[in-house]
Amino acid sequence: MDTDLIYIRKSKTYDFFKRFFDILFSTLSIIILSLLFLIIVILIAINSPGKIIFKDKRVGRNNKEINVYKFRTMYVDAETNIEKYMTKEEIEKWKIERKIDNDKRITKIGKILRKTSLDELPQLFNIFVGNMSFVGPRPVARNELDANYTKEEQSALLSIKPGLTGYWQACGRSDVSYENRKRQEMELAYLGKRSLFFDLKLIFLTIPAVLNHKGAR
Repeated sequence: MDTDLIYIRKSKTYDFFKRFFDILFSTLSIIILSLLFLIIVILIAINSPGKIIFKDKRVGRNNKEINVYKFRTMYVDAETNIEKYMTKEEIEKWKIERKIDNDKRITKIGKILRKTSLDELPQLFNIFVGNMSFVGPRPVARNELDANYTKEEQSALLSIKPGLTGYWQACGRSDVSYENRKRQEMELAYLGKRSLFFDLKLIFLTIPAVLNHKGAR
């Protein structure tokens, strides 16, 4: 994408109602899903003892580092002993895409959580505290950002909050990649399209994408 053509749609009214929506629906979702949270916690503890919540360091709005919460789907030594589970080629691919096929670090329960996207549920707390939104570009790691976006693209991408779902998540997910730059194009295109109506559309598009396991690994 030509960085000179990156358009960022700005509206104080949109920002106000978006934050109101985030607070209201993250609170309701946490309350309604509390029993499901408890069940998942128990299943993870039984299947693979250790920390239940994984804190994934990502880059948030205004280039600030944030902890993105997820249910742990990997073995406890997945990050510290990566050579135990991956070949050198797989490690290199993972550093770029942050995902690989048939990742051997994922537990049995973790595979189910990822397939259904239930591992992302703790991000409701990120939304509640305000370092994420329901809709926005997916949060990325620092090395992922540097490897796949130009400085101008990074500046544009980090001008808004990352989201639980977004244009790439709802319409492309893992079916598009950094390698062919389709993912970058979709994430950056959201900046100029964002509105309350478009955000709601992406939320509704995310539901069938998750149910059909579109792009899930």
